[in-house]
Amino acid sequence: MTQAMKIAIVDDEQDMRQSISQWLALSGYDTETFASAEDALKVLGPEYPGIVISDIKMPGMDGMQFLKKLMGNDSALPVIMITGHGDVPIAVEAMRVGAFDFLEKPFNPDRMSELAKKATASRRLVMDNRILRRELSDGGQLMKKLIGGSPVMERLREDILDLGQADGHVLIDGETGTGKTLVAHALHAVGSRAGKKFVLVSCSALEEEALSKRLFGPMQPEDGQLPAIEEARGGTLVLEDIEAISETLQARLLSVINEQGSPAETRIVGICNMQEAGRTCEDALRPDLFYRLAALRITVPPLRQRGQDILTLFTRLGDQFADEYGCDAPKVSAQEAAQLLQAPWPGNVRQLINVAERAVLQERRGSGSIASLLMSDHEEMQPVMTTEGKPLKEYVEAFERMLIDNTMRRHKGSIASVMEELCLPRRTLNEKMAKYGLQRSDYLQ
Repeated sequence: MTQAMKIAIVDDEQDMRQSISQWLALSGYDTETFASAEDALKVLGPEYPGIVISDIKMPGMDGMQFLKKLMGNDSALPVIMITGHGDVPIAVEAMRVGAFDFLEKPFNPDRMSELAKKATASRRLVMDNRILRRELSDGGQLMKKLIGGSPVMERLREDILDLGQADGHVLIDGETGTGKTLVAHALHAVGSRAGKKFVLVSCSALEEEALSKRLFGPMQPEDGQLPAIEEARGGTLVLEDIEAISETLQARLLSVINEQGSPAETRIVGICNMQEAGRTCEDALRPDLFYRLAALRITVPPLRQRGQDILTLFTRLGDQFADEYGCDAPKVSAQEAAQLLQAPWPGNVRQLINVAERAVLQERRGSGSIASLLMSDHEEMQPVMTTEGKPLKEYVEAFERMLIDNTMRRHKGSIASVMEELCLPRRTLNEKMAKYGLQRSDYLQ
């Protein structure tokens, strides 16, 4: 995800442009120079992958006007202003407008390199997070398993981005099979620790003595690894099934957290997977540890709350398994779509994956139905039933969206082919695609 950073140098004096460029090039930076603000603005768009160093006093558009233009295009673009002797009040005003920092002539080249390093690091984080935001929206890369347009999933993606930028410890909870570990990976990927270690320990998989050794040591040379607390230093330590940790180990973990202070040297992410009826993470953890972790908290929504995302996920999974098994993906009838939407899904996404795979295997054999798979998982379900509190309109819209989505993907975005198959006029198809947030560009290959 990380991209190379550029430095745009804007100064009407050629000697100054060249000397700054040469010094920064020797420091390993990719530089480009501009003799005027007007020339630079032709290149410096909102997605410029770098920073700007600009003189304040220039003919034509001066540095302050230039800075205001840049901030209007992208307020997160770091701009370092160069001022002449006695221009400090102007530099202070530039900082108020949004400049990253300023250098007063004659300036120390090492100071310039130091500022450039800080500014490019800041810009890289902004650009990486923008790329990640697009991936979250598009369902690409790491986040493609967190796809969905339901309000609860949009909120989850925003929570990941917001808490990823924070530096405190985090508690992730939710029902089994909802994707809590994936959320932990995402939290690490969006923050400043992205390039550091990500260490995952399953607390329920080890006996207390082995878990204590794995977390805190001492480790023997033959173990071939450091204790998790040391291994994750500077990065993120994820504790799956944190509720399985004994009172004794909880106390040791709390001591480690308290010793780190703020900001934390190592970020602790606890994943709580309470499956016992009537018990919560707060019941399982000692209060002081719970409140240290739960200050930043993400609750991953259950599948049954995700509405039409269920059909979207089922279709994507069906296509993936169909490719794997070399057969056609199962066709979903209106009745089966309603069954998928109303199922209780106690196993959440993990259960949906299982049902999608079995549906593809049934399709390959030419027998069975999606409804029969759901009935085998939930014998109490009736072939046709409605979920209390959900109007029929929701089922109809979810099924309609699924049909358009499937048809668009099958015809690789050919509007004419989709219109013909679904017997829809162009205007109606356009209106429905806009209503359901479907973009033709997403289907072109």
